[in-house]
Amino acid sequence: MKHNSPLPITPEWTTTLLRPRPAEGHKGTFGHMLLVAGCHGMMGAALLAARAALRSGVGKLTAHIPERANTIFQTALPEAVLSFDTDSSTHWSTPEEPRLWQSVVIGPGIGREGETQWALRRQLHAFMAESESAVPLLLDADALNLLAADYQMLSFLPKGTILTPHLGEMKRLCQALDLPWALAEDCAASSLTLATEMQLYIVLKNPHTQIFTPTGEIYSNLSQGNAGMATAGSGDVLAGLIGGLLAQGYPRRDAAVLGVFLHATAGDLAARELGQHSLIASDLIDYLPDAFLSLLPASV
Repeated sequence: MKHNSPLPITPEWTTTLLRPRPAEGHKGTFGHMLLVAGCHGMMGAALLAARAALRSGVGKLTAHIPERANTIFQTALPEAVLSFDTDSSTHWSTPEEPRLWQSVVIGPGIGREGETQWALRRQLHAFMAESESAVPLLLDADALNLLAADYQMLSFLPKGTILTPHLGEMKRLCQALDLPWALAEDCAASSLTLATEMQLYIVLKNPHTQIFTPTGEIYSNLSQGNAGMATAGSGDVLAGLIGGLLAQGYPRRDAAVLGVFLHATAGDLAARELGQHSLIASDLIDYLPDAFLSLLPASV
């Protein structure tokens, strides 16, 4: 098992990771992502993740949301296909069939209802029933808080699952598992332990976001990003972006690395035009096209 020094995420490297769009491609070529997100009062998180996923280049996005949010979603994001929960109009309570998708993202704005925790447990069981080549799964936000509240669910995570905690969410996971958590350095060390022992990818969001892999590599974003990105919804954007890349067939490590770089680059481009003080999460999505363009030759 490798335990290397952190490797920097650079423009030169990420340029080699970005795949060209085949001229003969169609929406099926670029994957179908499922986003399980939102609850009453938290639909903004779901919309941010969905918008970011669509800006990732994914061919099709289905958002599993509470039916009460139908009008909000259809009006704000007509490009998304909607799937409604059958048992609740306000929060997630019904798992989906994993094999129907090329990637699944669960968590932005789903809340912490008891029914939602039970739905997550059943959803993870459904993933466990799949083969080793199961669809990539990413857990973010309240999905991570639900794991911390019922840490036994961690044993249900498929190998290769991506977790995208910020420091607060990572601290809660560490406390639940009795791992060091008091300092940022403790959370990083515990992230490496969790990634290698449970065969997970952990994207630890902080001023210099780090990616921990099942084989012990650590990748750090040292030069992109700014303090203006420390705003509500920024993590939802990253989750949707990585999920969209996964649906397009990017390997888990590459999707995480590319997503972190594009997310931070969009933040820098937005701050250059708008300033850091006024930056909001929607601005990151607005500048994702320019972030992608920064990785392409000038003639493209």
